[in-house]
Amino acid sequence: MRNPSSSQDTQSADPGSSQQALSANPSSAGARPATPSGQRQAAEVSAEQLAARVATTRQILLDAVDKHGNGQAGAAASLVMASSLGAEDMVLTDLVFRAGLPVDIFTLDTGRLHEQTLRVLARVRETYGRAIRVYFPEAAGVEALVASQGINGFYESVDARKACCRVRKVLPLQRALAGRLAWITGLRREQSPTRAELAAEAWDADHGLAKWSPLADWSEADVWAYLRNHKVPYNALHDQGFLSIGCAPCTRAVQPGEDARAGRWWWEHPETKECGLHVAGH
Repeated sequence: MRNPSSSQDTQSADPGSSQQALSANPSSAGARPATPSGQRQAAEVSAEQLAARVATTRQILLDAVDKHGNGQAGAAASLVMASSLGAEDMVLTDLVFRAGLPVDIFTLDTGRLHEQTLRVLARVRETYGRAIRVYFPEAAGVEALVASQGINGFYESVDARKACCRVRKVLPLQRALAGRLAWITGLRREQSPTRAELAAEAWDADHGLAKWSPLADWSEADVWAYLRNHKVPYNALHDQGFLSIGCAPCTRAVQPGEDARAGRWWWEHPETKECGLHVAGH
């Protein structure tokens, strides 16, 4: 498989550079990133429509707390929320923190995130006075991975990329979910073909706990209408055409006409574009 980064290292001294992430795709050189359609269409979402969405989502969150919460919001919480620090997760973060719900919100720092993504952590603390818990991959696992496939070996095959995702994301997620009763995600059905059958509440057999997706039926415009109306902090890369944001070497801006997750692992077929955190339809 051709290495998309052969002409330029996508993770140099400034891993947060959005230009590096864009230029990692040779076909996008000189192309103008798309203005996210959700941002353009947010003004078309009426106050009544948004209020209805929010009311339904708040009730889903309350149902999750009633079924699985133990009244604790820290490391001992039985109900947790996984955050990618992307737009959808910032909607849920705002709802959870403003309502003071007993939900422990965490994120996975893979060691290859954009600087803009990491800045969101500081903005959350400043805005809400609460911190998002951060889980890191085990150092020994990362060292073994790099020794085996090189620093950017994930470009060479789907198996190599999934091996990287496993060490940097899947295993830390398993630690974050250990001992919990349920987890909340910001997944939406329209994000990709692999999520078209997403349910708002489901049993996650892979992790052995309940999984809630309160934004399952939200549109991208709904998400941006909420962020704008409630002045929620969000990742600055969203304003540069990045719709779905992951690790810097594996994420680029989306071009006009492309779907929301086209910028993730753009060298692969759409059917393989999951990292192992979420199984299709769950």
